[in-house]
Amino acid sequence: MNLRGKDVLSFTRLRVLLMLFHTMAQIMAEQEVENLSGLSTNPEKDIFVVRENGTTCLMAEFAAKFIVPYDVWASNYVDLITEQADISLTRGAEVKGRCGHNESELQVFWVDRAYALKLLFVKESHNTSKGPEATWRLSKVQFVYDSSEKTHFKDAVSAGKHTANSHHLSALVTPAGKSYECQAQQTISLASSDPQKTVTMILSAVHIQPFDIISDFVFSEEHKCPVDEREQLEETLPLILGLILGLVIVVTLVIYHIHHKMTANQVQIPRDRSQYKHMG
Repeated sequence: MNLRGKDVLSFTRLRVLLMLFHTMAQIMAEQEVENLSGLSTNPEKDIFVVRENGTTCLMAEFAAKFIVPYDVWASNYVDLITEQADISLTRGAEVKGRCGHNESELQVFWVDRAYALKLLFVKESHNTSKGPEATWRLSKVQFVYDSSEKTHFKDAVSAGKHTANSHHLSALVTPAGKSYECQAQQTISLASSDPQKTVTMILSAVHIQPFDIISDFVFSEEHKCPVDEREQLEETLPLILGLILGLVIVVTLVIYHIHHKMTANQVQIPRDRSQYKHMG
């Protein structure tokens, strides 16, 4: 019995050690993050990189702004009026992240953790007429804000921590193995724990890839958002039409020149019969 008891105790200790090792490994993996925002030429854009086992597993470049409504007392201290705080994601933010086969996460904190942004990405496989196809998407956004922070909020009535969450979100949908790129602004509505308040998140200059990164610090082929593709077409269409018009003009001038040269070399037959005596 003593031997069996010792074996059980040793097994229990080993199990606890393995659990601690697994937990520490996860913590170490979460800590392999870098804020490379200083490399961006756009002062409003941040660059975040998550690395696990020495390789890049998530890259994100974007500018983010949050429009947060909050209540303040009117001058009569009886009525409430709604003000608006514009909160931008700033450089030098603290960042955490984790990567998985089908789920990845990025967390960003700034202004002494008065504000926190969490982005959750999932990769899914769907059956289509062409066979199974895998895509990834942004499935959840959570924004935590402290309305007692004095830089953006002025005398908020319900001052304190509030959490704003997305609802049934499916954004930035991208084929697996590609990165998502969109320069245009995109808005996502978040329901706040502050009653009857909706926070608006505005993303712009986005370039994100949370799965299947092949090379360190290098995005895979871009999947552009429809707005960017339309704007690119609108920009290139006048150029294409100008080239076609120019080509038509050149061809017309060449044909005219050839026709004019051919007709100039032809012998002119006089219409007046009296002129025939002068010929020969």
